[in-house]
Amino acid sequence: MAVQTDKRYVIVGNGIAGTTAAQTLRKNDPNCSIILITDEPYPLYNRVALPRFLQGVLAEQKVMIRTFEWHEQQNIRLLTETVVTRVDAEERVVYTNRGQVFPYDALLVATGGRANPLRVPGVEGTRFIFNFVTLDDTKAIIARALESRAAVTSGGSFIGYELTEGFNVRKLHVTWLIRGPRWLRNILDEEGGELVDRIARSHGVDVVYGEEIKEVIAADGVPKQVVTTHGKIFEADVIGVGLGLTLSHSYLEGTGVERRYGVVTNEYMETNVPGIYAAGDVAEFYDPVISRHHTMGTWDNALAHGRVAAINMAGGHEPYVDVPTYTSPLFDTTIAVMGIAEVNNPELTSVTRIHWEERAYRKLFFLGNRIVGAVFIGTPKGRKKMVDIIKSGQEFPTPADREALLDIR
Repeated sequence: MAVQTDKRYVIVGNGIAGTTAAQTLRKNDPNCSIILITDEPYPLYNRVALPRFLQGVLAEQKVMIRTFEWHEQQNIRLLTETVVTRVDAEERVVYTNRGQVFPYDALLVATGGRANPLRVPGVEGTRFIFNFVTLDDTKAIIARALESRAAVTSGGSFIGYELTEGFNVRKLHVTWLIRGPRWLRNILDEEGGELVDRIARSHGVDVVYGEEIKEVIAADGVPKQVVTTHGKIFEADVIGVGLGLTLSHSYLEGTGVERRYGVVTNEYMETNVPGIYAAGDVAEFYDPVISRHHTMGTWDNALAHGRVAAINMAGGHEPYVDVPTYTSPLFDTTIAVMGIAEVNNPELTSVTRIHWEERAYRKLFFLGNRIVGAVFIGTPKGRKKMVDIIKSGQEFPTPADREALLDIR
């Protein structure tokens, strides 16, 4: 008679996806072994709260979500400042940079991504050029902002905006360089971009389009100015860049796991290799709502991924079917993005309403007659109802039906 052994789980990445998976596994199986590995020195913290920490409106302790003691109480072995170097998928073993070897019955890849650094002349040897992804990034940015007067930020992403607002709230003069014609050019149309432009300028930010940093001019390792692609020069004591992410999955080399931009999974968060799953930002997952694979870098999405992955790692068969959402402060207003909001996607149609005086904007996206996404700037009222409608798959065949959705509160 075969002896029943306790299941062994290894989770790489202790963000909200990885930690939620660990918590779910422990809740469902008191006897399993759980190894949770992170290259950072901290237990789980709230990445969504980092912009408010940067602005000085939230204390560091309010950013933390889990403690080392919590992991001990849950019997989850948390390994900090540890890097996974290799996975042997045939033997089902994980290797780390500390010489550790961890066998697994199921492995979860939840390592997110690394911010792309600024690579232009003048960067090498120059301090105070920051990405904005981690808690340590945020601490370093705050320290420099306190002794600076002028900042340059580069990037048309949420990261670029959050850096811009953070420096602005801390009373630095900010020049915001955006390579494209507007912020979030893949989500906002011209009117939406113009509204964000007006909001930023009303707070004293100088927004410059069609420009990137071509060169950093520094003295004694400290930035003084940036030169743009078209030769413009801007003062900068500190530089913030939001130039996208490179997803972290190189340690899967040789495993046979399918990787494109992210780690490819089905709707059960399973890869093509038995026993290996992926969740959160790093997962290029199959989305039944739109019948295709994509990545989604939102907190809510990562949390739900972690829960579903854990259930399936333990032998369940639950699909991930959800509407990803992202809500962020936008200076003194709010932007909410729900579902699939892709202004340049030829498969989608849309309806839009904008009130310039009220600084309110709504755009709804349809695939056929189904609403699949929405963007709100201004009051987020109606967001939950909109998510429920997207999730329901309800059809809106006439222009009047679609226009009426813009009034949801």
